[in-house]
Amino acid sequence: MLDFTRIDYLKDGNERQKKAYEILTKHRVFDKLKDYSPILAGTVPIEIDIKGSDLDLIFEVDLKYEQDFLDDLLFCQLIPHDVEVEYPIVNGEKCMTLNFMLEGFPIEIFGQNKPTKQQNAYLHMMAEYKILKEKGEEFKQRIIELKKQGIKTEPAFGILLGLENPYEDLLKF
Repeated sequence: MLDFTRIDYLKDGNERQKKAYEILTKHRVFDKLKDYSPILAGTVPIEIDIKGSDLDLIFEVDLKYEQDFLDDLLFCQLIPHDVEVEYPIVNGEKCMTLNFMLEGFPIEIFGQNKPTKQQNAYLHMMAEYKILKEKGEEFKQRIIELKKQGIKTEPAFGILLGLENPYEDLLKF
């Protein structure tokens, strides 16, 4: 099983993974922001990304100290100075998101006051990874095709696996 808490595996992956590795190491994201337990989640790590897929970077952030986190993001020259911060409610909890472009890659920063390995983005990715390993290449290609049709990742898995509520049901895998 790959250790998704590190990004070393990306350097030997497909072209988009190699590019993601290059960008993340160039900006030393995981070094400079290690106090926030960063993890690259989403579709790029498990090779079901499509053109335009973003790099989902998740962090453990106590929103009482959100300005410290934002200052650290600016300090490592990761985010533009004019990026807008949003505060969605996820599972009844206030979180923070930032979306921007970095060297041609769309980036989404997600901060939640929860360990990154307990966040849904990580848990969904781990479940999807296990399912992809079990179901094989044909299943993986079917997921990618659904994504190219505009269907988001969890619903694509839901369609192929017959899940009623894929966002909840994937957490059971």
